[in-house]
Amino acid sequence: MASNSSWSEDNFSCPICLDVFNSPVTTPCGHNFCRTCITRFWDGQVQYKCPVCNKLFQTRPDLQVNTFISEMVDQFRRSVRVTEQPCVEPGEVPCDVCTGTQLKAVKSCLVCFTSYCQTHLEPHQRVAGLKRHRLVEPMDRLEDRMCKKHDRLLELFCQTEQVCVCQFCTETDHKSHPVVPLKEEYEVKTAQLEKIETEVQQMIQERQRKIQEIADTVDRSKADADREIADGVQVFTALMRYIEKWQDEFNQTVKERLKSTEKEAEDLFKKLEQEIGDLTNRISEVKQLSQIEDHLHFLQTFRSLKSPPPTRDWTTVEVRPPSYVGTLRRSLDQLEETLNMEMKNLRAAELKRVQQYEVHVTLDPDTAPPQLILSEDGKQVHHGGLRKKLPDNPKRFTQNRYVLTRQSFSSGRFYFEVQVKDKTQWCLGVARESINRKDQIILTPENGSWTILFNKDGLVFNYNPAVHLKLRAKLQKVGVFVDYDEGLVSFYDVEARVHIYSATGCTFSEPLYPFLCPDFRDAGKNSAPLIISPVNQTD
Repeated sequence: MASNSSWSEDNFSCPICLDVFNSPVTTPCGHNFCRTCITRFWDGQVQYKCPVCNKLFQTRPDLQVNTFISEMVDQFRRSVRVTEQPCVEPGEVPCDVCTGTQLKAVKSCLVCFTSYCQTHLEPHQRVAGLKRHRLVEPMDRLEDRMCKKHDRLLELFCQTEQVCVCQFCTETDHKSHPVVPLKEEYEVKTAQLEKIETEVQQMIQERQRKIQEIADTVDRSKADADREIADGVQVFTALMRYIEKWQDEFNQTVKERLKSTEKEAEDLFKKLEQEIGDLTNRISEVKQLSQIEDHLHFLQTFRSLKSPPPTRDWTTVEVRPPSYVGTLRRSLDQLEETLNMEMKNLRAAELKRVQQYEVHVTLDPDTAPPQLILSEDGKQVHHGGLRKKLPDNPKRFTQNRYVLTRQSFSSGRFYFEVQVKDKTQWCLGVARESINRKDQIILTPENGSWTILFNKDGLVFNYNPAVHLKLRAKLQKVGVFVDYDEGLVSFYDVEARVHIYSATGCTFSEPLYPFLCPDFRDAGKNSAPLIISPVNQTD
């Protein structure tokens, strides 16, 4: 019987599921349904009636597949499959049998290890031997999906050995291992991937932030360098102007002294030349008189000889060369005074610059030995005179009068100020975290501290040997600046705005803590506390 090519899917659709008939059956009233659809429909009814015309049946009809309609449906399906089979798209499984244009596979056979389009799948739906083959949804690389040992589909996952296994594997090599369906493990691993992706995204963002941070640092460094160069140009230009000024004044002073000497000599030259002229005229008169041989005439003429012109006693007259002793020194003294003023301004500017890195720190009572007393706010410390009973603590200094802050620093720059007013001896600076806290130690960089010490012998930087420092006036407040990355520790007289000392080329490999030592009470003379003070920006 020839099929009508004008028929559409509507001619072969079940009124219940609206899909193409599957095992079509016909009710006594003549309407057609899928066997499964009408059976399920009647299973939920007390009375059996037709879903289309509502004809009521006294008993539940015994329905048989309508072979005529079934054949018509098969022909329709084949015609539709042949004409509408899609070509394979990227990411889809292609038919392994197609030559030329490959069509999309609709099933894969786990026995043949081949994927088929609807056309090439037809033998598996018709031939009895092929009908027994196991068909699954289309899969690529079928050989990789099969267990090499049992020739079965890898459908399970062994959580012990983290490998894919087949059903037979769970009964042999993986018998005692926990196994789950691939989908279940896939969901677990997918969740892990999402977590990994989130973590990686966070790592990327952290690195992007670090890139931005470094870029910002470079920009700030460039701005700082430009500002520093500009300040340097301004200062050195001013210094050169001062030098040129004092050089000009020095040259002018020397030239004026030389000019004065030259004028004095010129005046003497004129007077001497005048006397020489007068004396030359007298010699001429004398020679003329000496030539007269007539005695009478000679004597009469001699009486008319003029008196000698007045002359100066030149034996004591001299021109003293100008003395330039002290002239250059006085000019340099004036220049030094100017330079000192500029240096004072530079020191004030330097102190103001480092004060921008102020950190707020408080003393850690867990590091203080029993004889030290700390204020409640952790900003002051003094020697109490008596040893308190304190619990043992690995952080505590037991043999020294030292205390550290709660805060530590492992990079960058930081600055803090400590008031030392009214104290006769003290020590302060920074110390590394691993400084010995249980034994007597010498405060040196080798032992983990960078500090200055003041006592009756003066001010020193604790080194080996100690570096003695000049002290212009009694210190009231000391500023401590640290550039961790540059290995720099600097100390400042805050009130005088003077740089005291800098330790350069230091090597820091662990956290640094601000370090204070108020020292002994000295019979009450040194009872004043060391005070961590807020920074008052200098103008």
